[in-house]
Parts: sequence; C-alpha cells; structure tokens
Amino acid sequence: MEEIKKKVPKATLQRYPVYLKALRKLQSEGVTHIMSSTLGDYVSIPSTTIRRDFSFIGSLGKQGYGYDVNYLIEKFNSELGVGFDEKIILVGVGNLGRALLNYNKWNHVVGEIVCGFDMFPENVQASVPVYNIKELGQHMPQGCRIAIITISNKVQETVDLLVENGIKGIVNFTSEHFNVPKDVYVKSIDVVSSIQELVFETNTFQE
Repeated sequence: MEEIKKKVPKATLQRYPVYLKALRKLQSEGVTHIMSSTLGDYVSIPSTTIRRDFSFIGSLGKQGYGYDVNYLIEKFNSELGVGFDEKIILVGVGNLGRALLNYNKWNHVVGEIVCGFDMFPENVQASVPVYNIKELGQHMPQGCRIAIITISNKVQETVDLLVENGIKGIVNFTSEHFNVPKDVYVKSIDVVSSIQELVFETNTFQE
C-alpha cells in the first residue's frame, strides 16, 4: 500500500474522494458498470484524467466495457486503505459543530460523526451523544482515528489528549497553531484564507 501511495501524484489523490463519492452513489442507485466518459460527465472531470488517475492503482477497466463499479470501489478500499465506515468524533459542539452535525451525511465517502465532546455537554442538544471533553478516554469509539475540532480554548491541550487516545487525523477548524507527532495528519480548514485566495484569483482573472 505504501508503495502505491508514493507513486500517486497529490493532485490525483485529491480527486480520488470525488470518484469514490460518485461511485458509491451510483452503486446505491443500482449502477453496475460505467464508462470513463460517463463518469467524467458525472464528476466534471475529463475522461482522460480519470483513466490516468485510475492507472496508478492497476488495470481497472476494459475497453468498450467500462468499469465494474463494485470492483472499482473494492480496489480503492484494498489498495489505498480507504474506508467508508470511519467513526469520526467532533470536539467542540458550538454553532459550527452543530452545523457540521446537521451535515453528517457522508455515507458515500467516509463514515459519520458518532459522538461529540464539549466543555459543557449539558448545554448541548445534538443528534449524537455529547460527552464532557474530560471523559474523552472513557467514551472514545473503538477504532476511531479521525477527529474534527472546532474549539477556541485549550487547543494544544485538547490535541495532545486526542493523540494520546489514538487519533491519527485531525480536521482543524480552529485558528490556533498546534503541534502534533509526525505520524498524525492535520487538515486545516481556513475559510478566511480561502476567501482571500479567491479574491486574488478573481482580481487577477479580471485584469
């Protein structure tokens, strides 16, 4: 698996979740085979790009026959270690946290948020169980590797606690800098920076 990951360009890796979401949805609708051109129209990605992206993990389709949707999903899962039943925890169930819970419909891509942690869980009404952050070790779901954090206080302390309890990937909605071990991955979501980049790109395009 590691060898395959090293060969796949970053841009291709970023497109795999798009393909997987589409394929899972097509599977749920009863589609068993699909041509690269049809999939390309479905995800708005050129079919030539799709075929090249898929080639990094082997020969997945037959000319004139297309791709077996079930096999393609299984191949992604086995070769790239992509799971679709991740147990995700949410740390910080304020306004943003509740909004994320309302969007907790990622069954075609990864998994779902199964519980939340907050400093004042007694004040939270949510669609999943919410526990005190001090009880994280007691209520950590078995096999959980991913955490979403939307907190504003004691960020480093909380991140350390997550790492101690087996978290290997963090989706970071905070504005704070924090440190993690080398084997823990962080994906920061910075809306302000994204808007700044968009403004710059829009102004540049207009010029």
